[in-house]
Amino acid sequence: MPLTYLCIRATGPIRVDGNLSERAWRKAPWTQDFVDIVGDFATKPRFRTRVKMLWDDRALYIGAELQEPQLQASLTEHDSVMFHDNDFEFFIDPDGDGLNYTELELNALNTTWDLLLPKAYRLGGQPHNEWELKGMQTAVRLHGKLNSPTARSKGWTVEIAIPWSALAASVIGPCPPHLRDKWRMNFSRVEWHWDVVDGKLVKRPGLREDNWVWSPMGVVDMHIPEQWGYLEFAGKSR
Repeated sequence: MPLTYLCIRATGPIRVDGNLSERAWRKAPWTQDFVDIVGDFATKPRFRTRVKMLWDDRALYIGAELQEPQLQASLTEHDSVMFHDNDFEFFIDPDGDGLNYTELELNALNTTWDLLLPKAYRLGGQPHNEWELKGMQTAVRLHGKLNSPTARSKGWTVEIAIPWSALAASVIGPCPPHLRDKWRMNFSRVEWHWDVVDGKLVKRPGLREDNWVWSPMGVVDMHIPEQWGYLEFAGKSR
């Protein structure tokens, strides 16, 4: 069954700097730890990933914590195919019709790839890479050293603010949402296996990437919006 995340309203301003220790964030609950994309019966992810969310009249906020002992990122150009690096991904389909849904990916360098899918790839959909989440803010905070084969790191945190105006065109209904509205969404993390060759991190040959997600899909394919989890909008926590 798809999971549901109860997203409470922010109790104060949020500064998008990658720091999730602000008072407003402390009130937001964490999701369950991510599992393999095919389900929690598969191999347990090597590293922990979890997410929390908030909302207010201006924006939807996402905070993510990614455990990673070897921080890696190389892509620096906006709208690069981000999953060639280790990355964090967010998918949202506000009206749940499987059409005109949004995908956002970013790496540990805070390089972003945002795109609009008119429909799923398996149905002939073609991504609109020129489309932008206008006004979006993202930040990454590293807890370790990037691209260092010898360094042992703790991981990285991600903070995202997406204004409602950037999502309004793909919503049939109120935007900002009303209390108790439910939108379809999911999170994913791509993690490669890395070896050290001549002092550099190199992808291990012959191994595919790991795909870890919040709400499992049952297959290795994030582009089945009807199987994503639910984002339910709530009031302030007590």
